[in-house]
Amino acid sequence: MFAALHRAFARPRSFALAAALCAASALAGAADGTPLGERLADIREVNRFVPERALPMLQAIEAEGRAAPLAERAEFLNQLASAQYVLGHNEAALATTNELIALGRAQKDTVALAKGLLRMGYIESGEHRLAESHRLIREAEQLAKTTKDFDLRLRTIISSGETYGEEGNLPTALDRLQTAAALARQGGDPVQIVMALNSLASLYGMLRDPEAGLKVLEEATAAALKTNSPGRMATLKDTEYGLAIEARQYQRALKALQEAIALERKIGAHSMVAYSLVNLSDCYLKLHDYRNAANYAEQTIEAARKLNDRGLEITARLNLGQAYMALGRLLEGKRHIEAGLAGYEDLGDKPELQVVLVEYGAALERAGDLAGALHAYHRERKISNELFEKRRQQAVIDLQEKYEADKKQRQIELLRSENQTKSAELDNRRLQQRVWWLLAVVFALASAVVGLLYRKVRHANAALHEKNRELKQQSVRDPLTALYNRRHFLEFMRGLPGGPGDLGEEQTGALFLLDVDHFKHINDSHGHAAGDAVLGAIAAGLREILRETDMIVRWGGEEFLAYLPIIPRGGLDEVAQRILNGIASIRVPYGDGELAVNVSIGYAPYPIMVGGQVLPWERAVNLVDMALYLAKSHGRNRAYGVRGFADPEKACIDEIEQNLERAWRAGQVDLSVVLGEWKELRIASA
Repeated sequence: MFAALHRAFARPRSFALAAALCAASALAGAADGTPLGERLADIREVNRFVPERALPMLQAIEAEGRAAPLAERAEFLNQLASAQYVLGHNEAALATTNELIALGRAQKDTVALAKGLLRMGYIESGEHRLAESHRLIREAEQLAKTTKDFDLRLRTIISSGETYGEEGNLPTALDRLQTAAALARQGGDPVQIVMALNSLASLYGMLRDPEAGLKVLEEATAAALKTNSPGRMATLKDTEYGLAIEARQYQRALKALQEAIALERKIGAHSMVAYSLVNLSDCYLKLHDYRNAANYAEQTIEAARKLNDRGLEITARLNLGQAYMALGRLLEGKRHIEAGLAGYEDLGDKPELQVVLVEYGAALERAGDLAGALHAYHRERKISNELFEKRRQQAVIDLQEKYEADKKQRQIELLRSENQTKSAELDNRRLQQRVWWLLAVVFALASAVVGLLYRKVRHANAALHEKNRELKQQSVRDPLTALYNRRHFLEFMRGLPGGPGDLGEEQTGALFLLDVDHFKHINDSHGHAAGDAVLGAIAAGLREILRETDMIVRWGGEEFLAYLPIIPRGGLDEVAQRILNGIASIRVPYGDGELAVNVSIGYAPYPIMVGGQVLPWERAVNLVDMALYLAKSHGRNRAYGVRGFADPEKACIDEIEQNLERAWRAGQVDLSVVLGEWKELRIASA
């Protein structure tokens, strides 16, 4: 189920609306002598909620705005860029924002430059270029600190806090947004209080603490009532929806959305109405009211096309696809979901695409389309591996940079030692030439100096050896579980060009691939800290279950790989049974109770012969991965093992890899099935 709750600064259309949203009131100010700054303030209130009304108002005063003094001119360009971008005029918005930045730099005006950088950060965020967006917003925050513009300083602090939240640095995000809330309370402006508290409440949702968020929202609502603004109240209702969803209070979420959409329609905020429609669709999906879910998703698609908002249309198509599938309209549902997936691929949003594929695979599995579910599973696994590889590469780069810094420091220390040695030698020669009778003393002193330097060199070498050992350990171990990482396993297998060798008829090697059952449910229900505790407990359990000579690897996410270099050929099923029962017996203390989990396993002997040749280890791992998927799709908490092939000389691994289950049913592949004792994922009482 896919909602469309956007960051406040990605498309800034929240927090304020004038009591009267009449365009004529702002435009008439020019005739009665109202200063341009006051008229721009009125337009800004309209722009936050109804940019389609604000843009004509700004265009009507464009000549006056561009010829105005610096402060008014900068604010005019800022508001014009905001309206242009929200209404889908992206190229015009980018040009206006660049004009604002150039103005600030040319005039050396910090306020204008900070506004321009902040606006560019919002645009970059809307285009899903988050790294550049975060950089620009934080640069704007540093500039705003040096100004006397309180409203600008507050907005940049809020936006900066939201960037840290997007990066997963939630403690820093919480500190920034609590600082913003304290500043807003000191200022006493209800608009600014609503703005800061609304972002803080949303962050509590990310922290999986919706109750704290709803409490903050009560204070924000009291401040919003003082403004008599339907727009501000609608914004808070949207936030209440997100928090209620996080708290699984779906009826409260539905009520908040219905109140929000009524307020948004009252003021003509079409873009806000569109986002409320897609959230209504998502809410009805969670309530299993699939007809209403489909109805609101269809309304959202129509609204998104009018707004030229592709991201919103993608989300609506995903919701519509899920609703259709639940109503039995499988082909239509798959068509809409595939269209949504293609949209995420075009946007390059791989993390979101991975989440969607997981949901899609589960929906196909519920609908009985196991082949489609398998395809979605493999697409998600490929993206997961790509994201894991990127994170691994970044970790290697970070370690390399740390190593280079240490290396430079050691070189500096070595040069300092060399200079000390040369200085001692020069002093020694002078003493020899001037005072022969002190020769013995000089030799003794030189020996002492050499001895001291020797000890220093030995100490430096020992420290260097220890540092290199630590770096090597970090490069081959997973930091959470202390197991070997995928990189170490790949290097180990590449170091066996001839494979593991012939172990005889009675002995063989083996590969076991494990996946934690319902791990996403653990994270969703108890938080990522509980998930990390479960992974650590499973790693410790595998060390107890398997031998010291067996290589245990954290393969990625909630997957573990075990390579057993030698084992009796008939003992693979026994090992699988031991792992299933051993993991099921683990209890992970958490909160007031404890967690219990199961795993699914795929396994096979290694080496394994097919087509007259030893199957490469990469394809052996892929075969084990397919066996693991069979265990998942056939009920979980079980192990599927590949014993061999009916006719190894004629077996075609390409056909088998296309569909392992079909090959098994056809008698081409011999599989073992080992069942674990069934234990539901639960929290036992303390």
